[in-house]
Amino acid sequence: MESKCGCWAILRRSVSSGNCKSSDFRTSPNSIPRPSLVYDAVTETRYLNASNREMCAPNDAQNSLDIPNSENKMLRQLLQFTFQELKSATGNFRPDSILGEGGFGFVFKGWIEENGTAPAKPGSGITVAVKSLKPDGLQGHREWVAEVGFLGQLHHHNLVKLIGYCIEDDQRLLVYEFMTRGSLENHLFRRTVPLPWSNRIKIALGAAKGLAFLHAGSEPVIYRDFKTSNILLDSEYNAKLSDFGLAKAGPQGDKTHVSTRVVGTYGYAAPEYVMTGHLTSKSDVFSFGVVLLEILTGRRSMDKKRPSGEQNLVAWARPYLADKRKFYQLVDPRLEMNYSVKGMQKVSQLAYNCLSRDPKSRPSMDEVVKVLTPLQGLNDLAILSYHTRLSQQGRRKKKPDGPHQHNYSQSRSMRNSPWNPSKQQHSK
Repeated sequence: MESKCGCWAILRRSVSSGNCKSSDFRTSPNSIPRPSLVYDAVTETRYLNASNREMCAPNDAQNSLDIPNSENKMLRQLLQFTFQELKSATGNFRPDSILGEGGFGFVFKGWIEENGTAPAKPGSGITVAVKSLKPDGLQGHREWVAEVGFLGQLHHHNLVKLIGYCIEDDQRLLVYEFMTRGSLENHLFRRTVPLPWSNRIKIALGAAKGLAFLHAGSEPVIYRDFKTSNILLDSEYNAKLSDFGLAKAGPQGDKTHVSTRVVGTYGYAAPEYVMTGHLTSKSDVFSFGVVLLEILTGRRSMDKKRPSGEQNLVAWARPYLADKRKFYQLVDPRLEMNYSVKGMQKVSQLAYNCLSRDPKSRPSMDEVVKVLTPLQGLNDLAILSYHTRLSQQGRRKKKPDGPHQHNYSQSRSMRNSPWNPSKQQHSK
């Protein structure tokens, strides 16, 4: 154990002694002081229409690693793998075992024995996800340290479980539980079969509980990179937050915020954080609001393939969220009216509150959980409401002379219904 701790100390010194210049937002000569954290629509739209690129500064190294202090205890809870063990577990990191790729590096599927670090044959033992660090990335090195630091001691059923790590020569790897259904991003945007409404609500609630857990601890944590690709799903569509490389220890005591470099992903990051570098838990709440919009609409937070006025989801959706007569037009048309009317209304209002331009007006994640919890299992489907209205209209009218007249009346009623997906598409 002493050797591990010594290695950990060397790791920390190797990062904190970096010679790269800091790009801390606070010291930037180009930073613009703002007297208020409430921004007008023009300023916000300018930010929202920025390209959807990662905001991480690749050569940024700072003295603070933002890691909790209980290192010895944390390391004892994790398995330490050798590089050869993980190489064997993933079949020599073969390309067909790649689960995904990010700024950190590739993620491979592998198998290990149940009671140790030894590799297992594919299909036996425990299935794991092995994340490898790009060897030439200082930013990835820092994120590897933060990931081990936070997930090594944070345990919750809505956070991905970190099983162990490998630090050997220039190799840095992390071993996680395997999430059967992959990311929420894949289910919303890459699959032909639409994600059912009930699953969307379940995922939103699970992700909200994960954020609420991070914010509510005695040492609060700000996730700082909440997005659909970082929400992973198990076989039962239970959501778990992954990738804590950008997580940050939150303000404590009488401090209202943490001043830090600006990192994250355009389209998800809160505007006031991007503009000032002031980070609070309400920054995560804004990001949650963006993801909630993606869940509601089936649209990406940034999509350059759409018309100019619809490329940024928040900018396009805000007028609909603010108008109770129009917000139904936001619903993903692929759901084909198979969603709860009450649930959709509540989710739309919740997204509007989370995306408030004033951070203080946004709800806490505990409040978000309270709003989402009663929405599980609602059966007031829009399509049932539509057929009920049709039936009521039919009883009020005289029986038509023939089937052709009935079909015409029904089709016209369907076209005029505010719940008609084709009408929503046309109005957009």
